Amino acid sequence: MDHFLLYTSLVTAFLSLILCLYTGARLGNFLKSSVDLDWHSIANITGDLATLKKTIQTLNNRINGMHSPKVMEQELIAQMLQNQQKQQPRNNVRNIGG
Repeated sequence: MDHFLLYTSLVTAFLSLILCLYTGARLGNFLKSSVDLDWHSIANITGDLATLKKTIQTLNNRINGMHSPKVMEQELIAQMLQNQQKQQPRNNVRNIGG
């Protein structure tokens, strides 16, 4: 049992070392690639991303049919107007006297 715990802890430590080295290498590559990045470039990238996000949202809304309820509302309003016009002759009865 003692050997099992020893080897398990050694394997865990070795995997931790490998993961730390891998993370350090990735962080070094990121820092090298972002050396020439200034605030003006970041602002331009942010603006471009916002424009792209708005375009994608508009496209998704069109694909998902978010604009179609307007058509359905117009049809509903037209049906209500037709129903009101049909009901008006019935309500034109006048009571004289009384």
